[in-house]
Amino acid sequence: MSNQALKSVLTVEEYLHYEELSDIRHEYIQGQVYAMSGGSREHDLISGNIYMALRIHLDGGRCQVFSANMKVKINRLNLFYYPDVSVTCNPQDQEKYFLECPCLIVEVLSPSTERIDRQEKLINYRELKSLQEYVLVSQTEKKVEVYRRGDRGDWNLETFYQDDIVELKSVGLQLPLSEIYKQVGL
Repeated sequence: MSNQALKSVLTVEEYLHYEELSDIRHEYIQGQVYAMSGGSREHDLISGNIYMALRIHLDGGRCQVFSANMKVKINRLNLFYYPDVSVTCNPQDQEKYFLECPCLIVEVLSPSTERIDRQEKLINYRELKSLQEYVLVSQTEKKVEVYRRGDRGDWNLETFYQDDIVELKSVGLQLPLSEIYKQVGL
């Protein structure tokens, strides 16, 4: 995400209209709009691998998986983010341009966004009562961090390395790191 905001403060309605017409994606943070930067080859391969694994796994079920073109809205905080991959299993989550009830969100870490993904987004995504797992994926080493909501609402971190198999309990998928990093030269 670029650190440069557009000059004016926009309402949610103005933002959504503006975003429909825009050639580039923008995240919305309490009235301010920030342009999204492009990703690397590794970033695209990793997020694509995760998206495809989820798409195949969830095919024919009630859950839907989305790529980085679908926004997630955090009502309570007046925010819209574009996660790299998101999943909703809520049949009422039917907005055309954004999700409100994702159960799984994946962010592939980039040097320009890692701090935001680890701090700001980690805190803000937890406001989504539907969210069960927030996944951070490194693109510089074979490492995946899964923040998982516990039974009492607390969050626990599980980290996977090298030849581990990532368990995404929210969607019942076991995903080997070798699949996540397929065609990525690490």
